[in-house]
Amino acid sequence: MWSYLARRVLQGLLVLWLVSLLTFSLVHILPGDVIVMQLDQAAAPTPEVLARARQELGIDRPLFEQYRTWMGGVLQGDLGRSLTTRRPVMQELLKRVNLTCHLAVLSMAIALLIAVPIGILSAVRQDTATDYVGRFVAVLGLSLPDFWLATVAITFLAIWVGWIPPVGFAPIWVDPERNLSQLLIPAGIIGARLAAVSMRMTRSSLLEVLRQDYIRTARAKGRRERGVVLGHALKNALIPVITVLGQQFSVLLGGTVIVEVIFLQPGVGSLMLDAVQLRDYTVIQGAVLFFAVVIVAVNLLIDMSYAWLDPRIRFH
Repeated sequence: MWSYLARRVLQGLLVLWLVSLLTFSLVHILPGDVIVMQLDQAAAPTPEVLARARQELGIDRPLFEQYRTWMGGVLQGDLGRSLTTRRPVMQELLKRVNLTCHLAVLSMAIALLIAVPIGILSAVRQDTATDYVGRFVAVLGLSLPDFWLATVAITFLAIWVGWIPPVGFAPIWVDPERNLSQLLIPAGIIGARLAAVSMRMTRSSLLEVLRQDYIRTARAKGRRERGVVLGHALKNALIPVITVLGQQFSVLLGGTVIVEVIFLQPGVGSLMLDAVQLRDYTVIQGAVLFFAVVIVAVNLLIDMSYAWLDPRIRFH
């Protein structure tokens, strides 16, 4: 197990390095100039002024040298300084990461609360009205984009209800009521799409497990159907579901970018979008690397959970 874990960690580090290299390369070919955007364009800055500003920020050096300097800082926990605010990127991320993590965890919890019960009911009552309704809800959730749902939700709440979710962020351990009023609707929108995928996978995986010989044996021994489904079948059926959840986690983080902007929530997603608009290279690189670290860590945890779900699985 430890050798497998070491290999996975090394693979994750390789992925993070490739992500950093690709991100650094792509952000430097974006059109626009961060210096021109910061200086007073009406004053028509001279080439000397532009050159001096680039030198102060260190972006006048060759790209290879800039990347080497940035990676040297990353290895020491320093993501550099924002080109617009001049504050450390790590400090900017730590201010925003709390909200994004709250939103992601709440979205995942909502998705599981919706997907697993409906998926189980659809599988146990296959080809009944319950199954058809569950499948329809899943297809509907896949068909509606996050940005459309978020726009409709905020419009409906503002115009017809006269209520807008409060702006800002309060951690759940500080003010639970305010936290849920801020994040429950955005998390529900993000979780709906994730639930649609997980629901279909729960149904199909559980149907496959329910046809196995050991399930028929458990039924032949007189076990109640609820005990057979929840005690024997569900645990093994969750392995493909957990895998899909890991694959969808990157989609979840991408959904937080859109929803944070629409609901005016100051998370990492909105920080990265502002950085793209201002061509703030160091913030973009730091935010993308943060998302990559989270995705790699989540996928590693999911892989390690397989042995708990199915003791027959061994890591080599």
